[in-house]
Formats: sequence, structure tokens, C-alpha cells
Amino acid sequence: MNDDSQILIARMLTHQTLRRDDKMVKRVLSDEFFRAEVDKRLLESGLKLLDNVYADHVTLALHRSVEPKIFGAKDIWQNNNFGLTRDGVALLVVLWAQIILPKRERQESHQNAEDDQNDLFDKDKPMPRAEDTSIGISYTALLSDFGDKLGKKTRMDMNLGSLSKLGFIERRGDVILEGPLLDLMMDTDVLKERIINGALTDVFKRAPATVVALRRPAAAEAETEAAAEAEAQSAPESAPASGPELEPAAPAAAPEAPPDANDTPTRD
Repeated sequence: MNDDSQILIARMLTHQTLRRDDKMVKRVLSDEFFRAEVDKRLLESGLKLLDNVYADHVTLALHRSVEPKIFGAKDIWQNNNFGLTRDGVALLVVLWAQIILPKRERQESHQNAEDDQNDLFDKDKPMPRAEDTSIGISYTALLSDFGDKLGKKTRMDMNLGSLSKLGFIERRGDVILEGPLLDLMMDTDVLKERIINGALTDVFKRAPATVVALRRPAAAEAETEAAAEAEAQSAPESAPASGPELEPAAPAAAPEAPPDANDTPTRD
């Protein structure tokens, strides 16, 4: 038994999060064998190590394979929403979109929060930490923009207090800052697409209807081609039937011929 892996897991369970610059955290992120041992011991307990390069902390989360056995133990699926109400979850998503998405753009462009413009050689620098690129948002502005939709001031203050206790945000006066869990517990790969292509579709001009409009003509062309093939196959069968119908049409024009007029005098 490796005492270091035991101690690291116990520390994360006790403190909920640990910084990436912690000595043992740096080791588990860089030492392949140590990471394998920690992952093995966590998996035996139904847990996994949660980290990403954009966050300054690491934490533990429930392993995906055991989620149905935990949240699906009853007749109704129990969502892992930390006890937040619907407006609390909505507020969490709004804060994530306004804090994390801009922060990641600055990290990917190697731009610190206080930088006014990009450096010519910024790509050669290491990616800045979250605390150097994360910018908070104003509580007053948040209340003005979303207060009516998120329960007004009383409900928003209550939900902000819950999010702060859970470690998603930190409050410093009028400014709401990123907490240790905001960029760890939220699935950015999924949420980013849903927000940009869903809630912000009109803003980003990425209407899904464009895809549908491109698919419908293709289907119409396929139907047209199928109908043309069906007509082509049935054409040889209908051609012989049209011959006899055209021959009787000639006698129909025969009354104009003189033989019909000459028959009447011979009867007298």
C-alpha cells in the first residue's frame, strides 16, 4: 500500500479541493505510475479524480459507471444538483457562462486579465493560471440583467449564498468571482455547445434550421429521382396500349370523306 496515495485521497475527501500547485497534486498529475495507483484506489470506491488544465484546483467526483446505482436507486432519477433549486441551477449556468467562457478564451490566447492587447510572442508563454485570467462580474449588473428571471433579489441572494458555500463562487464586495469548483464540476464540452447553439443561437447566428434546410432539398431530389425511375420502368408497358387507342382515331375523322355522302343516293 502506498501511503502517499492514501494521504492524497484522504486530503481531497477532507478539503474537497486541492490546488494544482500542491506538491502531491503536482505529482499525481505528472507521475504516470502514481496516477494509476490513485485512479485504481478511487475506482474501487466508485470515485475519480477530476481536473482540467484550465482550473487551478482538483477534486473528486462520482465515477460515471456507478451513477445509475446511486442516482437511479429509486423510481425517480435523483439528479446530483447539490440540493439547488431550479432557479439556483439557472443562476449557476449564467455565472459559468459569464465567468468561465471568457476566462478560457483568455487562457487559450495566453492573455492575462490585466493585458490590454496580445503579445507578439504570447504563444511561446505557458498557459496562464485561472487566477491570472479569471475576471469577476458585478453583482449589481447581474441583478439588473437576470433578477426578474431568477427570483429577484431575495432569491438571488439566497442562491448566491448556497453557491458560495458549495465552492462554485467567491464574493468580494460587489464582485462575484470564480470559485474552486466552477470550472471543475461543470461539463464545459457539453454546456458550451448547448449554450452557444441553444440559448445564444440568435447571437452567434448558428441556427439549426440551416442544416434542416439543406437536408430537405436532398430528400426531395431523392423522391424526384425515385419517381422518375418508376415512370421509366412503367413506360415500356404503357407504350403498346397507346397504339390501338390511336388507330380508331382515324375513322373518327372519316366522316369528312366523300364516301359517306355517296352511300345515301344508292339507297333510293
